[in-house]
Amino acid sequence: MKKKIRCPWCGDIPIYMDYHDNEWGRPVHNDRKLFEMLLLESMQAGLSWITVLKKREAYRKAFDGFNPKKIALYGYAKKQKLMANDGIIRNRLKINAAVNNAKLFLKIVKEHRSFDKFIWKYVDYKPITNRAEKIGDIPATTPLSDKISRDLKKMGFKFVGSTIIYAFMQAIGMVNDHITKCFVYKEILKKRKKGDGK
Repeated sequence: MKKKIRCPWCGDIPIYMDYHDNEWGRPVHNDRKLFEMLLLESMQAGLSWITVLKKREAYRKAFDGFNPKKIALYGYAKKQKLMANDGIIRNRLKINAAVNNAKLFLKIVKEHRSFDKFIWKYVDYKPITNRAEKIGDIPATTPLSDKISRDLKKMGFKFVGSTIIYAFMQAIGMVNDHITKCFVYKEILKKRKKGDGK
């Protein structure tokens, strides 16, 4: 059986391979899932993605299934409880940012009917397909991630620097940054041609 070619960054770690194969770079249009990825990417700031990925289920439990309506209501007592939870990254600034960002996320949903409509408008509702042949060809930021980051910061979002936003764009499939030899790169392109994905 022919071995699947993957992006080298996922190595041979099962949780990383599963995330690479089934999530990263595949277009996401569900608001709850979009909020989950925004929250997790903001938690990654200064850390490696694998660190956050390993704690994902602990985050899901601690943050009410990534429900922005519930998170927006977190007060002092809940924040203290989160700070005592050793299953997650106990960073007060990041926890406060999650609550702050949940409120602003809901504001966007109210104004644009969904966060999906708001965020995907930046790419005209079509994923950007890059053609990186190796990991070194993939940027950490782009002029578009700079712009989205600036716009979100103006609205009051926290932990949304350009690097975090570009990682978010890659995660939710606004950008296909799988290397061209990767089997997922080809799968995403095939789906687009069939019209199964936006």
